[in-house]
Amino acid sequence: MGCMTASTGRRVLLAAPRGYCAGVDRAVIAVEKALEQYGAPVYVRHEIVHNKYVVQTLEKKGAIFVERTEEVPPGNIVMFSAHGVAPTVHEEARQGRLATIDATCPLVTKVHKEAVRYAKEDYDILLIGHEGHEEVIGTSGEAPDHIRLVDGPADVAKVEVRDPSKVVWLSQTTLSVDETMETVDALKEKFPQLVSPPSDDICYATQNRQLAVKQMGSEADLVIVVGSRNSSNSKRLVEVAKLAGARDAHLVDFATEIDEAWLEGVTTVGVTSGASVPEVLVEQVLEWLAERGFEDVEIVKAAEESITFSLPKELRRDLREEAAALVAERGGAGAAGE
Repeated sequence: MGCMTASTGRRVLLAAPRGYCAGVDRAVIAVEKALEQYGAPVYVRHEIVHNKYVVQTLEKKGAIFVERTEEVPPGNIVMFSAHGVAPTVHEEARQGRLATIDATCPLVTKVHKEAVRYAKEDYDILLIGHEGHEEVIGTSGEAPDHIRLVDGPADVAKVEVRDPSKVVWLSQTTLSVDETMETVDALKEKFPQLVSPPSDDICYATQNRQLAVKQMGSEADLVIVVGSRNSSNSKRLVEVAKLAGARDAHLVDFATEIDEAWLEGVTTVGVTSGASVPEVLVEQVLEWLAERGFEDVEIVKAAEESITFSLPKELRRDLREEAAALVAERGGAGAAGE
């Protein structure tokens, strides 16, 4: 952990690492590159990442976010978000005569491949995750007949499987590490022969950001997590902060959402951000705090991150031409940009 010496004044503990992970960085750049190469509009199914500011910024550049593939007119380009989609969504795009760009995070793709593999071996797959989250929907769609969702330790009691000797667990990548392992322990108690995945499904960035918050939690009176309310990993950081000993913790999209009343009696504020948050939003929070006397910033360093992912391979092709060819080949109305 970074230098944590006593201070007579107000101070900020700034988590490192924080903000963009490699998968989010890849997805956001992919939208920007697609707009640059192919021109607007580029459609994106669901939010590319769970962050209000990022989505609004990309909309201004010409991205159009839709909830369903059917909303995209034939002959256009549609991008799948970092959270991944089920195979049925790829088929919807084919039927809709759309050119596609798959911006699924490679770590999510890894979980998808594990689900397919274990389904082929006829395992019952216990997927630990939050019901309704896009990532869970996408992973479940890879093997719908084999996957059973387990939404936390309280869900374990009602889990039933066909053969207790052929059960494996997988997880959503953005969960709380501690809660996930609590769920796994409960599952192992119920199914002693439970198989674990070859490697941890919770992504490195989620774990590192939680570790930094754990390190600052015992010293922070207040922890401010920058992130959107539909961001699973950001919400988990608030929970981790409180469990680590922070007196109070809040999730905000922007500095303007901070309530000055939170600072009453506070001398140490911890600041971090979720894996889909650009650094500019953290800088605004630091400026807001500095204006109120919290000028001393100390770094709490939990890990080094150097992972990068290459951009989706589809960006190397002429997708506008492919989309037009799909319309011409299969017939029907609809033109790019319609």
